Amino acid sequence: MKYFIGIDGGGTKTKASLVDENLNIIAEATGGPSNFLVFDINEVADSLINLFNDICTKANINIPNVKAILLGTAGAGRRPDAERLEYAVSAKAKEKNLVVNNFRVESDGRIALEGAFSGKAGSILIAGTGSFMFGKDSKGNLHRVGGFGRILGDEGSGYKIGRAGLSEVAKSYDNRNSGTILTQLLKDKFGISDTTELINEVYKNNFDIPTVAPLVIKAAEMKDKLCLEILNTEVDGLVKHITAMRDKINEDTLLISLIGGTITTDNYFAKLFRAEADKIPNVKIVEAELPPDVGAALLAKNLIIEN
Repeated sequence: MKYFIGIDGGGTKTKASLVDENLNIIAEATGGPSNFLVFDINEVADSLINLFNDICTKANINIPNVKAILLGTAGAGRRPDAERLEYAVSAKAKEKNLVVNNFRVESDGRIALEGAFSGKAGSILIAGTGSFMFGKDSKGNLHRVGGFGRILGDEGSGYKIGRAGLSEVAKSYDNRNSGTILTQLLKDKFGISDTTELINEVYKNNFDIPTVAPLVIKAAEMKDKLCLEILNTEVDGLVKHITAMRDKINEDTLLISLIGGTITTDNYFAKLFRAEADKIPNVKIVEAELPPDVGAALLAKNLIIEN
């Protein structure tokens, strides 16, 4: 029997699944954060080695019996960055006299895509703190739309919605707009009540801008005109992501799995988005078939087949 480990890395915790060659889950385990662009890369490597040990102990097998291990994590979209972590894990394994076969690092979007469609063609739309689309066509070619970050992109994200809301609040302090319910909601939630407090929070106190997004959504649901305009603009941005991906993948029907709290939770923005997305020709939103960690295990299995 061949065994594989798939790992879904995160900024707070990391989830691993050990599977057999039929993708049956044999054991599961969780470990610490694996975002090596935020945390020390050697500490991440050490945490991953401990995770390998934990899950293999649960499954009662030795690490060398695992044919391949694949981690999907933020910050690994560029191959040179991914290779840095691969090297760090390899060095840590040698330091501990462990044999780790075929360890590979991919982006978190890549494993989510693979899991969502069990390796088949399709696309994921991620809209949480940031936003982007990742897709694969029937020939196995990968396609990306968006992902330019908060300065150049992130349409439909918590950051973009929150930032636009704060901009309207700033204008309301100067009477540069018709006023917004969001001004009072911001005061009630965060105690921000004037220009000085807003500037200090944003520019001095590292204010968490995406936390304002739920307030913008709430104000829009209360029929606040300015906040409704913000949501409609961001919905349009996500719709353009979808139509661009549909044209890139060029299948009869583009299957999309949704990821991220902005568009997957039961909120007013998500409802606006789904209503518009349902109007797009040749597009169908579906539930993910497998979780990202099992998607990572599928990629690990394919790594062995390809080699």
